[in-house]
Amino acid sequence: MSNTANEQLLRNFILENYLFTDDQSKLDNANSFLDTGILDSMGILELIYFLDEELSIKVETDEMVPANLDSINNLLGFIEKKTA
Repeated sequence: MSNTANEQLLRNFILENYLFTDDQSKLDNANSFLDTGILDSMGILELIYFLDEELSIKVETDEMVPANLDSINNLLGFIEKKTA
C-alpha cells in the first residue's frame, strides 16, 4: 500500500474512532495523540491492533514508543521502516 493510502487509512481510523468526525481539518498529521488527548493508553493498544489487522504490521514491545506511534507522521515513518 502506498504512503498516501496508508496516511488516509490512518487518518480515517483516528477521525472516525476517536474524534468522531469525518472532517479532515480536525487532525493535523503532526498532532501528538497523547499530548492533545486524542488517544490514551487504551487507544494506543487499539491502534496497535488496527496496524496488525489492517496493514499486517506487528508492533513489538520495544517499538511501543511515542517516536513510532504518537502521530500520523510518526506512524507513517514507522510503517515505512517496518515494510522496507
